[in-house]
Amino acid sequence: MTTATAVRPHRVTPARVLRSEWHKLWTIRSTWINLVATSVLTLGMGVGIGAAYDGSGEGGLDTVVFVLLGTQFATINLAVLGILATAGEYSTGQIRTTMTAVPRRLPVLWAKAAVLAAVALPLCLWTNLLTFPLAQAFLTDTDQSAALGDPGVLRGLAGNAAALTLLTVMALGLGAVTRSIPIAIGAYIGLVMIVPEVLTVLPYAVVDDAVRYFPAQALQSLTAARPAPDALSPGAALLTLALWAAVSLAAAASTLRRRDV
Repeated sequence: MTTATAVRPHRVTPARVLRSEWHKLWTIRSTWINLVATSVLTLGMGVGIGAAYDGSGEGGLDTVVFVLLGTQFATINLAVLGILATAGEYSTGQIRTTMTAVPRRLPVLWAKAAVLAAVALPLCLWTNLLTFPLAQAFLTDTDQSAALGDPGVLRGLAGNAAALTLLTVMALGLGAVTRSIPIAIGAYIGLVMIVPEVLTVLPYAVVDDAVRYFPAQALQSLTAARPAPDALSPGAALLTLALWAAVSLAAAASTLRRRDV
């Protein structure tokens, strides 16, 4: 006589959802491509700019911002990574399997955001810490010469990494809201790069004040070792980017709860 073995029901826990999203992220080839491209762009442009700089023409630009100009392009790679983590699943239909395994849905969103932040932050930080001294090797005796120990430099390098991480999380939220890779990428580029530039041509002081709180401007304020007098302080810039990311995630959470997959 055989005895039936009781099967314990599978429990969905935050730790299991995190492990699932971590494994899922690293099994996608585009993850490796985007992460490598992010580091290569930042490092390559930083060293290239340092090697090509002749000591004239950029006297008004902050040293850390100058060396990390490549991150303005690298942020697009990270944004695509964030968008693929959400909108990419809708395009392949994998989201149905994901939400069947986690019926409450929202833990999936939080896990995706946490995993992306855990990957983006150390990657950007170590890339910045490597890029700066390598670029500075070519900037000796120029107006852009600086050392890691100079006031504001380490804070600027770390602030840039934090800003890029928050922008990646914001892009993840856009992907979850739009559920479309091209629409989410277009929305991200428009919000971060195009809309602020369009607004700056308007002859209104209130618009100039508002533009300071857009993501790209907050990124530059957080990156600068010596922020410009009319720019946000590093603390205000960090809070601004955190709010952008939070609003994006809140919109994504609302969409997940209200709409079918």
